[in-house]
Amino acid sequence: MSRFPLVSKLLVLAALLFGTSQVAAQSLPVQVDVSGNTATVEIGGAGEPLAELILTFDDANGLSASSLGVSAQLVNLNDPALLTRLPGQALTRLDPALPLMITVEPPALGGLSFNRTVRAEVHTHALPYTAGSSLRLLKAPLNGAFRDITDEIAPGSVRARGTTGGFSQFLVVTDLRETGVVLDQKFSWLRARIAALPLGEQAAFDAYLDAAESAVANADYADAIGALDEIRARASARAGHGLTQQWRATRDVENQAGEIIAGAATLKYSVAYLRDYGQ
Repeated sequence: MSRFPLVSKLLVLAALLFGTSQVAAQSLPVQVDVSGNTATVEIGGAGEPLAELILTFDDANGLSASSLGVSAQLVNLNDPALLTRLPGQALTRLDPALPLMITVEPPALGGLSFNRTVRAEVHTHALPYTAGSSLRLLKAPLNGAFRDITDEIAPGSVRARGTTGGFSQFLVVTDLRETGVVLDQKFSWLRARIAALPLGEQAAFDAYLDAAESAVANADYADAIGALDEIRARASARAGHGLTQQWRATRDVENQAGEIIAGAATLKYSVAYLRDYGQ
């Protein structure tokens, strides 16, 4: 069955919703299928989804439709509370074709936990793919500020992918900020995460991050990517040893390794984007 009829219906609904900034968000049905370490969420109707969220876990325990806690809604493009959560404000825009926010908020007593990272992919036919696309995958804590976690934008029609060490809310947006501005924010975010590691773990990560930042400043993108790969490799090697590596629904531990791996992955994407497409 074609997915496009439902997409068209939802776009009509979106047009009605966004005529005023006072209209509340519209909840959408979700259907969750779990197989091994992968959860696939159809959003907007079984068989004819507006989008799919595919979560691929490194190592999950207690993963089920109920333990994942997924919901989705069409949001109001003019909602000031949402707009203030976006990086770059007017330079970061939701597309009227996909005004979709997905929330993954596992219930505290649901039993879900995982080690290291989750690969999140939002797949949709509502947006066209182009090489060098400005589409990005953003993530935020519940009702908090969104940040770019993109590590791939792929065709089919659009597959926006990112790596994360936790949850909970996701948007696909058009990001018109200069890549250098995005890189500065990603370097600052990762440096703050490294500063929160045990003291004995910080120096090696700082050295690699310094090398990556210096290489970007000198347009030596190969060395920058190499240094970021070293960060990911070291975080993977130290996971469960010098670094904590677990996320769990009770929110009583910090996933240090997962967040470092994820931060380096999205930085690598932006470095490669700067190399290939400039600012």
